[in-house]
Amino acid sequence: MGKSYQVVIIGGGPAGLTAGLYSARSRCNTLLIEKGIIGGQITNAERVENYPGFPEGIQGIRLGQLIHEQATGYGLEILSAEVIGAVPSARHNLVSTGEGDFTCESIIIASGAQYRRLGVPGEDEFVGRGVSYCATCDGPLFKGKTVAIVGGGDAAVTEALYLSKFATSVKVIHRRSELRASKVVQERALAEPKIDFVWDSVVTRIEGDKAVEQLVLKSTKDDRISVLEVGGVFVAVGSEPNSAQWRGLLPLDEGGYIITNELMETSLPGIFAAGDVRHNSARQVITAAGDGATAAVSAARFLSH
Repeated sequence: MGKSYQVVIIGGGPAGLTAGLYSARSRCNTLLIEKGIIGGQITNAERVENYPGFPEGIQGIRLGQLIHEQATGYGLEILSAEVIGAVPSARHNLVSTGEGDFTCESIIIASGAQYRRLGVPGEDEFVGRGVSYCATCDGPLFKGKTVAIVGGGDAAVTEALYLSKFATSVKVIHRRSELRASKVVQERALAEPKIDFVWDSVVTRIEGDKAVEQLVLKSTKDDRISVLEVGGVFVAVGSEPNSAQWRGLLPLDEGGYIITNELMETSLPGIFAAGDVRHNSARQVITAAGDGATAAVSAARFLSH
């Protein structure tokens, strides 16, 4: 059996790191476990321009590094490992990882969510250089450009409307001939002169030199190939929370997101969730950090009782 902690945090993105910062400052013996890069998805952002305190913006990876430095400066321990299971039990929770097992009195789940990818050539290569999964995060960077958004649901069409504030033209690429978005959202998009729809088409390749320059499209009706010149492409085909190991242990919504109250409490005492993995998250760096702080404060209160 590995070391015992008061708090174990699962996930090293903004929510997990901020939870770690607050928990360590509360003098709780705290371990944060992250299987990938510390900082989470913000490390893919070339520049974060909507985080308070950085009027000139900041590289996503640098922002993650700064929060990491601040949290570890207060004594937060960090383990690079994958969590493979957990067994909740009143103040004696077991967290299993590839590097051993750990016991703790409280768990903060900040494992985030993954954007669904297109899985086409060029997508991974141009992440942060024209490929984005968050219009709210990156839209202002494409001011005056032609951009594309892939998807046909509420999220895709809402993001197209948001992008129309900055881009000169927004091309919505959808594999069908009609949208899945709600009628009200559709009506707004159809009435926006900057938005054009590319029906019955899928992206098969993303191309460019140093940044995205064009998309190769294929018709879903007759396999005809075409090329669309754009300065960026936003992928909005859904996301999946990293919550599989909690299925059957905690209530999840229909999308698999963990249900919490406003204090980040789940249905199990001492188990909290924060950031993109929880139900109704705004999926922004600032709100993830706020969730993490709330979860850590709630955990400290739980421990004191």
